[in-house]
Amino acid sequence: MALRFRISIVSVAFSLLTLISTGTWLFHSLEQWTWAESFYFSVATLSTVGYGDIHPTSDTSRVATAVFILIGVGIVITALTRIGSEYLAIQERRLSDNITRRVVRKKESEKQKG
Repeated sequence: MALRFRISIVSVAFSLLTLISTGTWLFHSLEQWTWAESFYFSVATLSTVGYGDIHPTSDTSRVATAVFILIGVGIVITALTRIGSEYLAIQERRLSDNITRRVVRKKESEKQKG
């Protein structure tokens, strides 16, 4: 695995962990939910699943949730896109290297025959 890909995974994991932790703390503080409920709501919100079994009950919590969604979903999409892009770049380099090796082998083989 390329170093750049590992760094991407670590930075994405750190970003997502920070985002989920912030959301968990935020909802625990605003709604007085348990830590488990707050974590569950943060993950469900960021994944855009939104089951609806628990929801913000005050205007302050609703506004905070709206901001959390606008910022958080963007960060999640960016993070997943970054990992996907790095992975595809690695696969593209491998494919290109394989094709180059085959072309070189074929040319060497033709030189030996002719």
